[in-house]
Amino acid sequence: MANPAYLVAVGGIIGALLRHLVSLAVERESFPTGTLTVNVLGSFVLGLLTALDPGTDLLLLVGTGACGAFTTFSSFSFNVVRLWEGGDPVKAAAYAVANIVGALAAIGLARVVASLL
Repeated sequence: MANPAYLVAVGGIIGALLRHLVSLAVERESFPTGTLTVNVLGSFVLGLLTALDPGTDLLLLVGTGACGAFTTFSSFSFNVVRLWEGGDPVKAAAYAVANIVGALAAIGLARVVASLL
């Protein structure tokens, strides 16, 4: 088994870089699609990974490190407050629901995909 701290650190670097690239590709001024996208994609990857149970090293590298750095609860929370304080509570609520429902649906889909593999 590799050093757990190294696995998490390397995974974190990869996840943070991927998050930045995805956010650049999909972010829109009027709606925080970057954070929504990484949270849903990250939930799918973590759901698939845990369903397949690939072993401790891969769980630390991809699950804790990459998915941990790729997804973001703090940005999600900040975006909800920013939309709300910007005078658009409907958009804030829709964004919150989209993150939570999207992430849960992604985990459910990942479990279905894992059962087919």
